[in-house]
Amino acid sequence: MTVKQFCIILVFFLSASYTLLAQDTTHLDSLLRKKAFVEDDPVVSMLDSLAGLRIFEATEFPNAKQYQNWSSYADVDIPSFPDSIYRERIAQMNEQSPFEFIYNSEVRKFIELYAVKKRKLTARILGLSQIYFPLFEEQLDKFNMPLELKYLAVIESALNPVANSRAGAKGLWQFMYGTGKVYGLKVSSYVDDRYDPYKATIAACEHLNDLYGIYGSWSLALAAYNSGAGNVNKAIRRAGGVKNFWAIHNYLPRETRSYIPAFIAASYVLTYANEHKIYPVDPGILFYEVDTLTVRHPLTFDQISEMLNIPMDEVAFLNPSFKHGVIPATPDNTYKIRLRKKYIGLFINNEMALYSYKTKRGLAQEALNEMITSSYRESELYVVKSGETLASIAKKFGMTTADLKSLNSLRRSYVKPKQKILVYTKPKQKPGENGAVTSTFIPAESTKDTTKTADKSILSNKSKKDSTVTPAASATRTKMVTHTVTNGESLGSIASKYHCTVEQLKNWNNLTGNIINVGQKIKVSSSGSTAGVTSKAETASGKPIKSNSVSQKFFTYSIQSGDNLWDLADKYNVTVSQIKDINDLKNSSRLKPGQKIKIPK
Repeated sequence: MTVKQFCIILVFFLSASYTLLAQDTTHLDSLLRKKAFVEDDPVVSMLDSLAGLRIFEATEFPNAKQYQNWSSYADVDIPSFPDSIYRERIAQMNEQSPFEFIYNSEVRKFIELYAVKKRKLTARILGLSQIYFPLFEEQLDKFNMPLELKYLAVIESALNPVANSRAGAKGLWQFMYGTGKVYGLKVSSYVDDRYDPYKATIAACEHLNDLYGIYGSWSLALAAYNSGAGNVNKAIRRAGGVKNFWAIHNYLPRETRSYIPAFIAASYVLTYANEHKIYPVDPGILFYEVDTLTVRHPLTFDQISEMLNIPMDEVAFLNPSFKHGVIPATPDNTYKIRLRKKYIGLFINNEMALYSYKTKRGLAQEALNEMITSSYRESELYVVKSGETLASIAKKFGMTTADLKSLNSLRRSYVKPKQKILVYTKPKQKPGENGAVTSTFIPAESTKDTTKTADKSILSNKSKKDSTVTPAASATRTKMVTHTVTNGESLGSIASKYHCTVEQLKNWNNLTGNIINVGQKIKVSSSGSTAGVTSKAETASGKPIKSNSVSQKFFTYSIQSGDNLWDLADKYNVTVSQIKDINDLKNSSRLKPGQKIKIPK
C-alpha cells in the first residue's frame, strides 16, 4: 500500500467517524429535548383554572372561624406531618368508607400539591364545595353510592363549573360528548348539558353506578371513568385477571396511574383542611341560597341582570350550561335557571315584563326570537377525512371556522384525519320543527304596563284553535300508567325511560320539588315520546310491558371480550337504559364473551 492510498483511507475513515458522531449527537440532543419536555398534569391544570374564576371575592368565608383553631402554629407556618400521621388519618378514613383509602409515596406527592404548593387554590375549592357538595351528596345518597365520590369532581374539574380539558371534556364531571350523550346530556348551539351541575351530577352517578356494576370495585370504577373501560379491561388481562387497582397500576395509562392517588389525596386534604391551615375563600354564594325557576319564553342573561339588578357574573356562574347567555325557552320546551333565593320573588312578580324588557344593547324580543329561531342547531360527532380542513368542514355543515373552533375548544386552526370533532349537523330550523325553538310569545310594544299587555296576549292565544298546548293539558288527553320508584331512580332517569320531560312528570303528579322516594307511585304517560319512539308499550290491560315486545325492532349481538354496555350504547347510538330494558339487565349483571344480547335499532 502506497503512502497516498494510506492517506486516502485515513481521511475516509475520519470523515465517516465524524458523520456517525454527528448523527449520534443529533439523536442524543433529540432524546434530551424529549426527556426535558414535560406535559402539563391534568390535575394541576384544573387547579390552575380556578385562578381565573371571576365569582370569587377576596374575603374570608362567613364561617371561616371554625377553620382557625391554630394556636399551635405560627402565622407563617405551612403545616407538614410525618408519614405516620398521614397513614393514621387515612386509615381512619378507610375504616369509615367502602372506598379503599391507602397511603403511599404517590398519595403523599398529591397531598403536597393540594396542601402546600397549590394551597391557595385548594382554599378556593373549599369555597366552591359549599355550593356543590350538598348537591353531589343528595344525588349520591339517592343512588346509594359512597358520599366520598363527591371528591371525584375535585380531581376532574377542581369544582370549576366551566372547566374544559384538552381532550374536549367539559363541566364539573368532565363528560366527553359521546359518554354524555349516552347518559342524556345534550349539546346544541345554545345549551350544553355537560355544564349543567344538576344534570351532569345525575349522569355521573348513573355512569359510575354502571361501572361499579361491572367491576365490583370503586377504585376500578374510577379508573374506568378516567381512561375508559377498554383500558382497564386490557390492564386486568395483562395483570392475570386480578381486579385490583394497585395490581393493574403499571398496565394503565400514565394519567390513570395518578388518578386514584390524586383522589385519595384530595379526599384527605379536604377532610383535614383545618389541620393544614386551609380555609375556604368566599365564592359569594352558598348551595342553600340558590333556588330554581322555570323560563317559558326566550330570555337573555342581559335581561335578567339589568332588570333585576343581579351581577352578570353571578347569573352566568349559576347557569353555565347556556353557552351564549341566551335561554332558548318556549312554552313547549321550558328551561330551568338558578338564581339566589332573594331574587326569586322579583323574577316571579316581573316575569312577563322581563320577557319584553329591552336591554341596553337594544335587544328586543322580536330580535331575540329571530336570532334563536335562525341559529338553533343540534350537534353530533364527525370524523375528519383525509384532506379536509376546518374551513372545508365548516362550509360542509353551514358553519363558520370560528363556530367550529368554539364548539370544540380548539386553539389552532387545523385538524388531523380521523380526528373526532363536533359539528352542527341539522340545518337551521324554522319555529316548531322537530322540537326546535319556537316563539308563541307576543311581547308588549313598550315596557309601560307590560305585565297586563303580555297577559292579554297570552289569554288571547289560548282562545285560538292552534294555541300552544301545555304539558299539563296534553296529559289529560294521554292515557296514564303508574310507575313505582325503585332504588337509584330520579325524575330525570324516569323521564328518560318514558321519553317525557321532568317538567311533565312534575305536572302530572303535582310535584313541587325534584325529590322522590323508593316505593313512591307516580303517573307516567303510556304513549311515550311524541315522536313515536318508546321504550315501553301498553298492553290491553293498560299496564306497561318491556320494550322487547314484537313491535320493538332489534338485532342480536354476540358479546366479545372486553365489551361493556356504555361502549355498545355509544357504538350503536342507543342508551344504556334501552339495552338494559330490552335484555332485562340490571346493574349487577355481567356481560360474558359469547353471550347474545339484543340491541335496539
